[in-house]
Amino acid sequence: MVQSSSESTVEGSTTRDRRNHPTFQEWRLGATRATDGHCEFLVWAPGVSRVAVRLFEESERVVELAPEPHGYHQGAADSIQPNVRYTYRLDGNKERADPASRFQPEGVHGPSQVIETSAFEWNDQEWRGLELEDYIFYELHTGTYTTEGTFDAIIPRIADLKSLGVSAIELMPVAQFPGGRNWGYDGVFPFAVQSTYGGPEGLKRLVNACHCEGLAVVLDVVYNHLGPEGNYLGDFGPYFTDRYQTPWGQAINFDGPQSDHVVRFFIENAIYWLDDFHIDSLRLDAIHGIVDRNAQPFLALLSSVVDDFGRQHGRRVNLIAESDLNDFRVVTPRTAGGYGLHAQWSDDFQHALHSLQAEEHDGYYADFGTLDHLRKALHEGFVFTGEYSSFRQRRHGSSSSTIKAPQLVVFSQNHDQVGNRLFGERSSALLPMEGQKLSAGVVVLSPYLPLLFMGEEYGETAPFLYFTSHYDPILGEAVRQGRRAEFSAFSWDGDPPDPQAESSFLRSKLDHNLRDRQPHRALWGFYRELIRLRKASRPLRHLDKGRSDVGICESEESLFVRRWWKTEEVLALFNFGNRSANLSAYIPPGEWRTRLDSADTKWLGPGTMVSQMVSAGENFELNLQPKSFCLFDRI
Repeated sequence: MVQSSSESTVEGSTTRDRRNHPTFQEWRLGATRATDGHCEFLVWAPGVSRVAVRLFEESERVVELAPEPHGYHQGAADSIQPNVRYTYRLDGNKERADPASRFQPEGVHGPSQVIETSAFEWNDQEWRGLELEDYIFYELHTGTYTTEGTFDAIIPRIADLKSLGVSAIELMPVAQFPGGRNWGYDGVFPFAVQSTYGGPEGLKRLVNACHCEGLAVVLDVVYNHLGPEGNYLGDFGPYFTDRYQTPWGQAINFDGPQSDHVVRFFIENAIYWLDDFHIDSLRLDAIHGIVDRNAQPFLALLSSVVDDFGRQHGRRVNLIAESDLNDFRVVTPRTAGGYGLHAQWSDDFQHALHSLQAEEHDGYYADFGTLDHLRKALHEGFVFTGEYSSFRQRRHGSSSSTIKAPQLVVFSQNHDQVGNRLFGERSSALLPMEGQKLSAGVVVLSPYLPLLFMGEEYGETAPFLYFTSHYDPILGEAVRQGRRAEFSAFSWDGDPPDPQAESSFLRSKLDHNLRDRQPHRALWGFYRELIRLRKASRPLRHLDKGRSDVGICESEESLFVRRWWKTEEVLALFNFGNRSANLSAYIPPGEWRTRLDSADTKWLGPGTMVSQMVSAGENFELNLQPKSFCLFDRI
C-alpha cells in the first residue's frame, strides 16, 4: 500500500512511523497484519475517550489503543494468527466491529476478521488496464448471475463474456450488507467484501481471472449513504450529518466539523479497491446524494488521489459517476472548476430510447417520447440541458456539448431501470424480438460507452426484482411500504413482490441455459456480431461527437447516424415505426455495403429488404422493415 496523496490534504492523516517495523510503510485504517504476525490497528473514534481491541483467540486478549490527535486511536500486537476475529471496545463497555473491517464472516452484527492482504498470488503483473474508449460494460449482480451466487461461480463464464465481446464486467456493490440477499446498496462496512459472495479472497480470484483474459473489472461503490441495519459508524464519530437528507438514509458528513477524517475514510476505501484488489474502475453510486459545499469537495479530492495512484502504478484507473443532475462539471477537469471524474452515466439516453420503444410516459419518462429526444441524446449526450422538466417541475441539466464521447456511458437497461419497475420486467418482457435488436443497435452503435445488463444479450426472461434480507422485521416492513410509495408516480397496477421474500431473490437468478435455444441463441449471436462490428470499424471504434451526424425523418419515424474517421464512413438507419420506411433520401450518394440488417432471417427477423451492395443515386430506393435498423459502410 503506497502512501495516498490524500494524506497531504486531509487533516490528521499524515504518515506515521510504524515503530521501524520493516513490513509497513504507513499506518492505514483498520487492522493490518504482516506475515510475521505483527498487526497494527488504527481507528478514527473522536466520539469516545478509550478504545481497546478485543481479540477472540484461544485465550482472549485485550489491547489498549493509544489516543492520538484528531480522535484517532492506534496500537499494535504481535503473534496475531491469520483470520483472528476482533471487536473494538468503546469506553470499556460497548463493543463494535471495525468501521474499516476487511471481512465480516458472521455478518453485519458479528466481529471483524483480520486478513493477510499480501498472501494472495496475483498473475496479472502485466495488466495495465484499458483505455476508457475501449470499455464495453457488462453489469452483473453477483448473487443472481449464477445459481451459486458467488465470485468463483462467475469465473467459468468469463470465456462466454469475452466471446460476446464485452471488455469490462461491472459488479454491483459487494460491501457487506445484512443477510445474504441484497442489491448491495444497503452495505454498512465499505471495506468488507460480502461474506456470502466469497469474501475478499473470492473477489481477488475473480479479478485475477478477468485480467488474465483481458477483461477489466469495474466495482460499484456507495459513498452517498450507508444502509440502515448494522450501521454502527455513528458510535465512533460524526460520519453522518443531519444538515442534509438522502432518499436512502443519513447523509455522509463530507463538509461539516471533522469531515476531513470522513473524507480520508472514503478516499482510503477507494484506493483499497484499486490497490489491494486491482480493480480498474470505480462506479460511484448516485453522486447527486453527496452534498459537499467545500471549495475543495470530496469528489475532486478523490479524483486527484486516483489520478496520482494511476500515474504512480502505471495503470489506467477511472472514476465513473452515476448522477441524475446532467451536470457537465462532473467530468470537467479540476483545473477548470470541475470534479475531474473520468465518465458518467447518461440516464437521459435510456429514458429517450425506452419511452420511444415501450411508449411509456409515466414518472420520469413523462419528459420523453419523441424522436428528437433520442436525436439529441445521440448527438450531444444529455437531453435536458437547462430546459423545463415537467417531471421535476423546474429547469433541469446543463449543456453536454463540452463532454467528450468516451465520458458518457449509455444503455437501454440496467439494474435501476429494470429493478425499479413494479415487477422487475426486462426489455425481453416489454419489447418483441425486433424491438430488442433495435435498442441494442442504438446503444452499441452510439458514439458513447455502451453498457449491457446481465442477460440482456440473450433475452433473459427472469425478472430482476428488488430484494433484501433484513433481520429487523420493522425495517423489513418499512422497505415494503417504501417500495409501494416509489411506484406512485407510475400507472402500473398491482403490488410489488415482497422484497424480503427469498422467492423474490430466487426468481431473479439468470437461466444461462436459455442461450442454447431459440430465440435466445439468435439474439446472443446478434449482440456478438454487433459488438464485433463496433470494434472492427474505425469510425465506430473511435468515439468522437465531432465526427458524427444525427438526423430524423418524422414522417417515416426513423433516425439516421452517420459517423466517419479519416476516409472511412459508416451509416446506420433506424426505423422505429410499425410499418416499413422508405429512407432513400437519407443515404448519401455513392457505393455502400450492407454490414448488418437486424431484419435478416439469420437473426430470426422477417427478412431483409436491403441489397448487400447499395448504389445510392437517382431512381434509388431503400426500404427498412418495421422496428429494424441497417448498418452500412461506404466503399
